[in-house]
Amino acid sequence: MTLQRYATTAGAARGAMPRQPGAPAREPVAGHTSVVRDLRGGGGRGPHGLDFAAGDVVVVSGLPGSGKSTLIRRAVEEHAVDSQDTRDRWAAVLPALLPYALYRPLVRVAHYAGLWRRLRSGGSVVVHDCGTQAWVRRWLAREARRRGGVLHLLLLDVTPLVARQGQRERGRGVSGYAFARHRRAVGRLLRDTETGLLPRGCASAVLLDRDAAAAIGRISFREAGLPQE
Repeated sequence: MTLQRYATTAGAARGAMPRQPGAPAREPVAGHTSVVRDLRGGGGRGPHGLDFAAGDVVVVSGLPGSGKSTLIRRAVEEHAVDSQDTRDRWAAVLPALLPYALYRPLVRVAHYAGLWRRLRSGGSVVVHDCGTQAWVRRWLAREARRRGGVLHLLLLDVTPLVARQGQRERGRGVSGYAFARHRRAVGRLLRDTETGLLPRGCASAVLLDRDAAAAIGRISFREAGLPQE
C-alpha cells in the first residue's frame, strides 16, 4: 500500500493501489485493496468534500480536542452519531453541578443504543470515535459488511498541545490519566495507518491535520452512478 497525497475525494477508496514495501499486510476488505490518503501538510489546499458510497460507515477518530465533533457538525448533515451530542442532551436536563463522571456510563449506554439503531436501519453513518475503543471499530466494520458496505477511517492528526487547547476552547477537558490513554491509543492508530496497517475490516483511511480538516465542508454518501458535484 502507498500513501496517496491530496486526493480529491474518498469515493474511490475501493480502487486497488500497490502495497507499500515492508508494510504489514492484511486481507483486502470484501475483495478491495485498502487505501490510505494523506491530506496533511497542504495548508488547507486539499479537498472541500469527501464522498463515500451509500451504506458505508465512516468513523472519525483523534485525540480529545482534535476537532472531531467540530468536523462532524460542520460537514455532516443527517448521518452523524456523535457521543458529544448525547452528552449534551443529558447535561441539559441534569443539575449543572452534577459531575459528568457520575452519569458517564448512562451517556455511553444511550450513545451506543442510538448508534445500534442507526446501524440496524441500514443507513449511512458518520461516527465519532474516541480512539481508545478498538472494539467499536470492529463492530462498525462488521455492521458495514453485514449490509454490503465498508468502513472508512478519518484520522485527525494534531499535537497534544493543540488538542489541549481545543479542550480549553470547548470548556471541557479530560484528566491527565485519560489524556495519556488517548495519546497512546491514537498514537498507535496513527503509526499503523501511516504504514498501511488499517484496523481490521477498514477499507480506507484519510489522514487530516487541522488545516485539512478545516477545509472540509461536506462528508456525503452517494448512490452508485451519481455524478459528483
